[in-house]
Amino acid sequence: MIYIIYVLAGLFIVLSCAMLYAFYRGRDFGLFIMGVTYGASGVIALALPHWWPLVAGFVLVWMLKLLGLEPEHEPKDSEQN
Repeated sequence: MIYIIYVLAGLFIVLSCAMLYAFYRGRDFGLFIMGVTYGASGVIALALPHWWPLVAGFVLVWMLKLLGLEPEHEPKDSEQN
């Protein structure tokens, strides 16, 4: 069970790095908050080998998505003449 927690915590940290990089590229504040949340829960799960920080981080990110902090995906329009 401990190895599963370590793997999931590592995935949360990788996801956090990806979200923080996307924030750096696009400057969407929601990505920053969600990235920090994933990263903090992953680090806490590594420091305290328990499953609850991963669940808490996942629930907090879903709450942020429900609050509207998820970035909007706007498809690029082709040039119209």
